[in-house]
Amino acid sequence: MLLTIKYISMKKHIAISILPITFLTVAAQNSSEIIHKQEIYKSVDTFKLRTDVFYTRESLNKKNNTAIVFFHGGGWAYGTPSEFFTTCERYAEKGIITFSVEYRLSIDHGRVPHNTISPIECVMDARSAIRWVRANAEKYGIDRNKIIASGQSAGGHLALCTAMIDEYNEPSDDMTISCRPDALLLFSSCINAIEGWCDMLLDDRRTKIWSISPFHNVRPGLPPMIEFHGTYDDQVPVWTVQFFAERMQKAGNYFELHQYKGMRHYLGEGNPKYSRYYTDEILDITDEFLRKYKFLK
Repeated sequence: MLLTIKYISMKKHIAISILPITFLTVAAQNSSEIIHKQEIYKSVDTFKLRTDVFYTRESLNKKNNTAIVFFHGGGWAYGTPSEFFTTCERYAEKGIITFSVEYRLSIDHGRVPHNTISPIECVMDARSAIRWVRANAEKYGIDRNKIIASGQSAGGHLALCTAMIDEYNEPSDDMTISCRPDALLLFSSCINAIEGWCDMLLDDRRTKIWSISPFHNVRPGLPPMIEFHGTYDDQVPVWTVQFFAERMQKAGNYFELHQYKGMRHYLGEGNPKYSRYYTDEILDITDEFLRKYKFLK
């Protein structure tokens, strides 16, 4: 293994690269204008879960598009898909088909936890969403081997679970369709689920907490990942991600960690463009990662 650490100025980042040696439609006047629509990707109980889709007509005429599936943050109980809309638009302009996913939340009439919905159901929905995108790849001209999962905070946890947690799947899912993404883009992600808030949301299923913790389910052969994290994160301690990076390295996986000195949970605090999630600088680094693996030209 090769572990490199670069120290950059406070406004920049510390990069740790771990390398294995080896319905709403916007009228489109031209082929490059962004189209935004909604699709139902899953019906369960009384829920009809939707995903917002962003693309251009130009991309729709191609056959080898990359897809990025975004999961919003909010501690498995709050947040909305709209928090990723500007990011979806950004990548749609670059020729990627983007999705911002709605999933069940562990909140009932303003109170948490929900009687029947916990982070386990959130995990099941995230895995269903990736399967739906892969099943509908031809419709959007997506290469089935170029589907990326992404998320912030609890959404990052869900993205990780699509690749790492195999125990929980919706019974109605077509299990012949893989929910494994081909890469992951992670921002202030919950890596280790063994913490009080998740425990509380699981309620009488709290003994299952280990089974949805990415840190405790590392194995070889995982897709490449990039993570951005503040060293002063007051919601997801940075040391949890550092330990995860070490464990991923030992398993021979690629996990690229960028640490931002003095930054807290919201890496784009004060920047309204991306729901406080990050900055254009962070997304530029993300673009480099996507180009490295030929997901972005």
